[in-house]
Amino acid sequence: MNRSAPGTLLRILLPALAGVAVGVVLQLTEPRVRLYAAIAPALLSVIIGLICTAALVVRVVARQRISAAVAAAEAAASGRAAAQAAQDRLRFLARLDHELKNPLTAMRAGLANVDQALGRLAAVDGARTALTSVSGQADRITRLVSDLRRLADLEALQIEMAPVDLSKLLGEVAEASAGLPGAADRSIRANVPQAPWPLPLVDGDRDLLFVAVQNLVANAVKYSRPGDTLEIRASEDGDAVLVEVADTGIGIPADEVGQVWEELARGRAARAIPGTGIGLALVRVIVARHGGRVAIRSREGQGTVVSVWLPVPGRSRTASAVADLRQRRDTAGETAP
Repeated sequence: MNRSAPGTLLRILLPALAGVAVGVVLQLTEPRVRLYAAIAPALLSVIIGLICTAALVVRVVARQRISAAVAAAEAAASGRAAAQAAQDRLRFLARLDHELKNPLTAMRAGLANVDQALGRLAAVDGARTALTSVSGQADRITRLVSDLRRLADLEALQIEMAPVDLSKLLGEVAEASAGLPGAADRSIRANVPQAPWPLPLVDGDRDLLFVAVQNLVANAVKYSRPGDTLEIRASEDGDAVLVEVADTGIGIPADEVGQVWEELARGRAARAIPGTGIGLALVRVIVARHGGRVAIRSREGQGTVVSVWLPVPGRSRTASAVADLRQRRDTAGETAP
């Protein structure tokens, strides 16, 4: 709350209060003394106007001070509520990881024992198929819990910033992507500019940035088809480096584009494809921790482009209002025209 508002109001009212005090003293000490002054009507009108104006100024200033104090108090309360919600969420994810880890470990061990027992019996094809299905679901839940805990840790992790060469990092991601399941059936290309100058360095945690881009490429491979094309590209974009991962895959329905950054988000077309729904949320958190922003454009049946902006150190934001507007539009998931 703004503590200077009462002091400012007191300073404004001080002359009036002094006049009242002098009047009271005169009335008490010299009640019979009377002073008469001759004043022109025009001057009297001006004086009355000035007094009314001063009164209005006092009222407006007081209301502005009160409004500013209320807004500051509401902003502080909102900030505290957001911080508390974040802490509650982290505690919940930590508790979920703790509560599910041991039962899942026991389930997987039991399933392994059952599998060994079935191996010694005959005519158990149906049972083995059911066991494989249950085991796969147990593994999926295990990965999900692990990813949720990793996401929670990332939000609270202290990041050690150092200069990162994105050109080299993207080349390494492209090489590593060749080992992804299904990557051999896709055409994966990296396009990083070298002329007339290379990309500027960004500040960040190199391992986390590698994980973020690698997750985007893995998603592109997963949600594309044999023969599709994937591109990893980068360029300068004002005060940031823009990294994009594009594919000619199955795309995302327009009504689902705005939901893809949320934890556990799984679209209709993705439900038949193995995954936990954490990959893009992980990317969003990593990029946000580096002061960047994300966006996605997609056409169902044609492909998807995921964009990541990472700030370049030392470059001022000359168009912050435009950037903020673009961020709100992009995170809302604007589809390509």
